[in-house]
Amino acid sequence: MAYTLAFDSDINVLLQALASQAGIAIENTILQNDIKALFEGFVNASVAAIEQRDPTTSGHSFRVADLCFGLAESVSLSNLTRLRNSRFSDTEVRELRYAALLHDFGKVGVRESVLVKEKKLTAGSLENIQYRILLAKERLKTQSLSKQIAMFRNGGVDESRFAELDKQLAVDTDMLDEFYRTIVEANEPSMLEEDNREMLDRINAYRMESQDGDLSIITPEELYLLSIAKGSLSPSERKEIESHVVHTQNFLNHIPWTKEFSNVPTIAAAHHEKLDGTGYPYGMTESEIPLPSKIMTICDIYDALTTSDRPYKPAMTAERAIDILVDESKRGLIDTDLVQVFIDAKVFTIIDTKEYSTSPEFSCFSHHPCDVDLHDDSHGRHD
Repeated sequence: MAYTLAFDSDINVLLQALASQAGIAIENTILQNDIKALFEGFVNASVAAIEQRDPTTSGHSFRVADLCFGLAESVSLSNLTRLRNSRFSDTEVRELRYAALLHDFGKVGVRESVLVKEKKLTAGSLENIQYRILLAKERLKTQSLSKQIAMFRNGGVDESRFAELDKQLAVDTDMLDEFYRTIVEANEPSMLEEDNREMLDRINAYRMESQDGDLSIITPEELYLLSIAKGSLSPSERKEIESHVVHTQNFLNHIPWTKEFSNVPTIAAAHHEKLDGTGYPYGMTESEIPLPSKIMTICDIYDALTTSDRPYKPAMTAERAIDILVDESKRGLIDTDLVQVFIDAKVFTIIDTKEYSTSPEFSCFSHHPCDVDLHDDSHGRHD
């Protein structure tokens, strides 16, 4: 016959204490998971807000995060001599991922008119120039007709003189049409041809008579913008675009990162630095740039070159983008060994089969391969 023995009072106290501690542990775990989910939701929403300002870069930050994960993982498996001791812990990979997701957050500090600028001229400028040219044509016609009317009034109708005035009007009108074609061509974010540069000087020198004085076809500011040698940004606009990196670091510095993620602002702030010191914003050299930032630079360039067409450049093939990465590594701008690992491990194929979205509901954390608890304008201009 079996008997059930009751726990004595001392054991009851111990069990109650154990149950209490277990309850606290469970509650803490739930709270930590909620905090993690809240923070990661904030990160995703932030990235979505950034990229919706510039639809042409949709999904860029998520793709860069995936590429960074793939390259960091490949570096840890690499047998290259210089990288043999470069092994990323799961926490370091996660730190890099946060930095990659938020590396362009500073775009919120850049004027939208600059951020999404497609052509050299600012919005509305080309239409204003077109109106001035139409006005110049009308004034030429008025001047020609006035001279012909004066000839009638003076009683001396000279057919050859009439024909000469009509011919001169046609020549002057054709010249204005050529001016406009040149302006439209020069407005494209491509290399400024020497012929167009000379024509812009002619256009700038052209004056049309007015009761208020002579008027120009283009303003000094419009001439300055149309004379941009390459791309669509003036030097001051390019500086503003480049300032997004500083804005990113300032924003990330306001987040109370835990100790294991304390380098996120530093990593994100160096993704436009170059090994020879020609990058921005700080002109850091090879020894000063963190290895995770070097990884992000390569991934950022590749995605900027290969993903959907931008207003200022068409998308490139993977082969062409890789050629550019190799060329830049040979020129001492980006890390040669990391580029080699990127190619050998075919890291770039990670993003080929995925769908990327900037919707706040989208979470790269929910499907990302490293989602475990252990763990200029030369290219894309804005990236």
